[in-house]
Amino acid sequence: MAILWGASWPAGRVIAQNMPPLAAASLRFLLAATVLLPWMYWAGGFAGLRAWNRRRWLGMAVAGAAGVFGYAAFFLMGLKQVPAGKAALLITLNPVVTLALAVWIFGERINRTIAAGMAVAAAGAVVVISRGRPLEILQGAVGPGEILILGCVACWVAYTLLGRWVMTGVDALSATAVTSTMGALMLLSASLLVEGPAGLAGAMHGNLQAWTALLFLAFGATALAYAWYFDGVKALGAGAASGYITLVPVLGVLFSALLLGESIDASMVIGGAMAVLGTTLMNWGRRPAA
Repeated sequence: MAILWGASWPAGRVIAQNMPPLAAASLRFLLAATVLLPWMYWAGGFAGLRAWNRRRWLGMAVAGAAGVFGYAAFFLMGLKQVPAGKAALLITLNPVVTLALAVWIFGERINRTIAAGMAVAAAGAVVVISRGRPLEILQGAVGPGEILILGCVACWVAYTLLGRWVMTGVDALSATAVTSTMGALMLLSASLLVEGPAGLAGAMHGNLQAWTALLFLAFGATALAYAWYFDGVKALGAGAASGYITLVPVLGVLFSALLLGESIDASMVIGGAMAVLGTTLMNWGRRPAA
C-alpha cells in the first residue's frame, strides 16, 4: 500500500504534464469505480444503502466533494507546477492539521509526545515549502503550485473530519466506493464546464506514458491500495496500519528521483526527515501505554 501510494506522486506528475487535470482526475475515479462498486456489491455493501437516510447521502456527497473532487483536482493541478517529490513531502501536513483541528473541534486530547511530533512535522513542512528559507514565507514567497498542494491538505483534512460525522456505522469499503463514485461524477461535470469536451478528448488522446500512469493511479494507487489498506487495518489494527503511511512521502521522493530524475536538495532532505520524524512521534505517542 505504501509503495503504491508513494509511486502515485510521480505518476500524477506525468499525467499533469500530459493531460487536462480535471478530465484526467475524472477518468481516474471513473475507472476506479469499475472495481470499487463490484467489490462493494460482492461484499454485501449494497444492502446497507437501503438504510441510509437523506442526511447520510448528503454527508457522503459533501465528503466526496472534499476528499475526491477537491483533493484530486488540487493534486493534478499542483503537480503541473511542483515536482512530485516535493509535493509528497508537503502532504505530511495531513495528520498534523487533522489532529490540531480534532483537538480544537472535538476536544481530542494529546500528550507531550504527540505535541512534539506535530511541531517537528510542521517545521519540516515549512522547510520544504520555503526551500530552506522559512523567513521568506512571512514575505509571501510561496508559489502557486505549493498553494495548490496545500489545497490537497485542506481537502483531505476536511474529508477526514467529516468522516467522524457522516461515516459512523458505515464500513470503509462502502464509504470509499460511494464517495469515489460521487467525486468522479463531480470531476466529470467540472471538466465539461471548465475544460469543455476538448478536455476529455485531450485526455483520451494522451500518450502511452500518461495512460500507463493513469491506469496505475486508478487500479493500483486507488482500488488495490485501498483493498490492501483495509486488509492491513483488519490484521494489524488501525493505529499500526496508519503508521505505514509515514513511508509514503519517503517513497514518493525516491520514486520521483528514480523515475523522473528529480533532484533532491538539502531542504528536501532536512525538511523531509523532520516531517517523517514528526509523524513517527505522533504515531508513537498515540500508542496505548503498556
